[in-house]
Amino acid sequence: MTQTIDREAPARSPQARVDAWLERFEAALAARDVEAAAGLFAVDSFWRDLVAFTWNIKTVEGREGVADMLSACLDGTDPSGFRTTETPTEADGVVEAWLEFETATGRGKGHLRLTDEGAWTFLTSLRELKGFEEPQRERRQKGVRHGVIRGRRSWAEERELENTELGYERQPYVVVIGGGQGGIALGARLRQLGVPALVLDRHERPGDQWRKRYKSLCLHDPVWYDHLPYLPFPDNWPVFAPKDKIADWLEMYTRVMDVPYWTRSEVKSASYDEETAQWTVTVDRAGETVVLTPKQLVFATGMSGKPNIPSFPGMDVFEGDQHHSSQHPGPDAYAGKKAVVIGSNNSAHDICAALWEHGADVTMVQRSSTHVVKSDSLMEIGLGDLYSERAVANGMTTDKADMVFASLPYRIMHQFQIPVYERIKQRDADFYDRLEKAGFLHDWGDDGSGLFMKYLRRGSGYYIDVGASELVANGDIKLVRGQVDHLTRDAVVLSDGTELKADLVVYATGYGSMNGWVADIAGQEMADRVGKCWGLGSGTTKDPGPWEGEQRNMWKPTRQPGLWFHGGNLHQSRHYSLYLALQLKARYEGIPTPVYGLQEVHHLS
Repeated sequence: MTQTIDREAPARSPQARVDAWLERFEAALAARDVEAAAGLFAVDSFWRDLVAFTWNIKTVEGREGVADMLSACLDGTDPSGFRTTETPTEADGVVEAWLEFETATGRGKGHLRLTDEGAWTFLTSLRELKGFEEPQRERRQKGVRHGVIRGRRSWAEERELENTELGYERQPYVVVIGGGQGGIALGARLRQLGVPALVLDRHERPGDQWRKRYKSLCLHDPVWYDHLPYLPFPDNWPVFAPKDKIADWLEMYTRVMDVPYWTRSEVKSASYDEETAQWTVTVDRAGETVVLTPKQLVFATGMSGKPNIPSFPGMDVFEGDQHHSSQHPGPDAYAGKKAVVIGSNNSAHDICAALWEHGADVTMVQRSSTHVVKSDSLMEIGLGDLYSERAVANGMTTDKADMVFASLPYRIMHQFQIPVYERIKQRDADFYDRLEKAGFLHDWGDDGSGLFMKYLRRGSGYYIDVGASELVANGDIKLVRGQVDHLTRDAVVLSDGTELKADLVVYATGYGSMNGWVADIAGQEMADRVGKCWGLGSGTTKDPGPWEGEQRNMWKPTRQPGLWFHGGNLHQSRHYSLYLALQLKARYEGIPTPVYGLQEVHHLS
């Protein structure tokens, strides 16, 4: 008797599943069958596009969102050639794959998370424009013309001629206001792409934005997170770089990367001519008035660039020193003095600790709750898989780490962050218990998602502990909670009547929206036209809804033609400078850039 055994069909490999999905997806795109393409996504799904399809930084949600975006963008994008670049992996029922693809105008990279229901998350990013590739590796410039050439100018002479002419005989296509890490990174990108650009900064030297801050300032982010484009830090660079070391690196980087950069140059005004699609930018360059006429204007003044300086009654009668944290000179002059620091976030803790180290009597005034995370725990649990020596040893590159982070849509990112901070909470339970017993008002974010979501939603409300929290817990830094009512000749008085004697008051009160700089330079009407910068519209504290899906106004087209914003930490300055530079390059070369999903303005500041 013949016995038949029914065998279960072998499960398809992750590679086979991804290949099948990509084949069906590309066929639907080629046939312009939007509904079929959208049907390959899960009901709850997210497609995040970085310029490749939308000429925008945009996330759409669900099949309806995918269909709407493709209906608007598919013909112009004409995508093809989707393929994996490494073997897909599977964990917990989710297959992950890294991709490459092409569009009518460029080449891109992407990431796919695939479930049995279809695509759960999909990232597409434009990485280069066809015909305008950067001169790297096999395309690098020779640097010299061999042969005998009468009247030849040296490289130094060519650079000097360019520096002399730019802004006078030749106008830049792009003017970047702000020469910190953001402006420098963007300037380097535009230089490599051949876009005439000029970075303006009011300081005497590149790097002074760091060099002139309080002397104890160090990066709280680790070195693997902080590389600039093209030129990573050397392998012996410290994990947490002191401000003066960062300042010198930025100055060196500006020279080595040939970034056109004007120091001692303050922008006094800017106006836009709708008919000519051109800016008129008036600059005070070391006492000389220079008028620039770029097509594109980028505010790279930092997402925390405009200080929030409070206006308390009695500030005019206080006889001691008082200043915003951005103007704090350091602790040296305050040994033996009574210092009151208003605020309880990063700068407040750093300044309090440095003042205590130099013998000052320090009081921190906490006005609202703050999230604190120990640096070691954040490095190991929060960043270690992507940005660490361990990650490097496991084959993680900076670009891949950036893409992993970018592949998580903001709508669901908190779901990935909450378990991280639950682990940190358990690991450092004793630390948090001692801190709260000292009276410190602590939180984990509105939904327990911790530091990164606070940063993305509001850019404030946290401290990465590198020692100051121990001083607070021990009572070495005195802590009071409450609101400032007024100042007297020699004290800060809180709303409950508590009087804090002071020789020094530091206002560690944070920073306002970047469009405040637009109001100062181009007028309030233009600032209101573009609206608030930063935040996701999450409806959490200091991040009012409605839901935006992406950072407001950052690295993408705004409601004011020719006006852009570039800012954030070193990681964002590195990663998003590429997409901003590609958008500017496309416009410079006359490539059509129809923008899908231009951001609405819901908040003016």
